[in-house]
Amino acid sequence: MIVVTIGSEVLRRFVLSYSSIWGEEVARYAFIYLVWIGVAAAVRDRAHIRIDVLLHFLSPRGKAFIYLIGDFVMLAVALLALYFSFETLATSIKFGSVTHGLRIAQAWFLAAVPFGFTLTCFRLLQSIWRDWGDMRGGRAVFEGNRLFD
Repeated sequence: MIVVTIGSEVLRRFVLSYSSIWGEEVARYAFIYLVWIGVAAAVRDRAHIRIDVLLHFLSPRGKAFIYLIGDFVMLAVALLALYFSFETLATSIKFGSVTHGLRIAQAWFLAAVPFGFTLTCFRLLQSIWRDWGDMRGGRAVFEGNRLFD
């Protein structure tokens, strides 16, 4: 959807010397949803950037403990951000703000943030459950896929 919208806008702008207001907005808001869903997917796969130099020197139980601490800290931050994102969404609904080009309630697009943080919290709880089980069972903790070794 993003590629088609941006591609059509490029053709319109450079071939027809005309561009629409809605094309840029559709691409922007689709990208915002894509990013917030991607955050939750990255939590699931433990793909966020992290510094793991010290983790190589820890036992599997120690790694699980460090990952659990990290997940709890990230969950606390995500819950805090979830609260404030709902507050922002409620303000937008209260005042009825609309987008400039599409003339659609901006709340539909601001809802991407609490939606993303809700998914992120869900994935963090899954990660905590998985790591807790690995730590109690003496198994190696899931470290995610590595791009570089």
